[in-house]
Amino acid sequence: MFFTFFGGSFKRKPAVASARPVAVAKAPASPQPAHAVIDRQLDFGKVRAPQDVTRVAAWAVREADNGSSAFAIIDKRRAQVYVFAPEGRLLGTSPVLLGYASGDATVAGIGNKSIEEIKPQERTTPAGRFVSAPGRNADGKEVVWVDYDAAVSMHRVINSNPKERRLERLATKTAADNRISWGCINVPVDFFERTVLPNLGRSRAVVYVLPEKKSLTAFFPGAAPPQVLAQAGSRRGNNAKP
Repeated sequence: MFFTFFGGSFKRKPAVASARPVAVAKAPASPQPAHAVIDRQLDFGKVRAPQDVTRVAAWAVREADNGSSAFAIIDKRRAQVYVFAPEGRLLGTSPVLLGYASGDATVAGIGNKSIEEIKPQERTTPAGRFVSAPGRNADGKEVVWVDYDAAVSMHRVINSNPKERRLERLATKTAADNRISWGCINVPVDFFERTVLPNLGRSRAVVYVLPEKKSLTAFFPGAAPPQVLAQAGSRRGNNAKP
């Protein structure tokens, strides 16, 4: 079966579309360009985030790495997402479900595999900096494409298989049982609709997925060490990067 998009077409994979969405729109190469000076200040409010999350957020705000776009940080070790406004203000945080297998890399060509062809150890959520784009999966449901080529997106939690207990996994206080997806980032429905969709699902954004096997600086060498984090709290006005 073929589907048409942007003047072209692609063949639908013989897979369960709701389990691993099929890409329908190519992600752009850069975040939103700058149109105005942004008064940047990292602000977690009353949330006490882990040190590695704070380091990447501080670096992104300090260097205006996100341009004029909203951004999100995925903490894989704790299975948590943090969504920020362009200036660095935390808009919300929520537990998420991630790829079944631990690991920071994507298996080559996995985006072209059917569900049946993907081995358990290949079901990873890749780490790195991604320019995300809004789109829809093969069922027409809204998603935020994180890694288009690997068919990894952020979307409402899928609960089509009761045996996977995805809603129960999100409700527990531990992150130990939050590894169940095929690589996509499953978000509670309410958080997706109230926070993710309005800020990441309307235009380009930046998503930072923290590593769980390699060091933080292996993926984010510009992230500030703990002793200089205080610098990110000082208010500064600067032009966003293009």
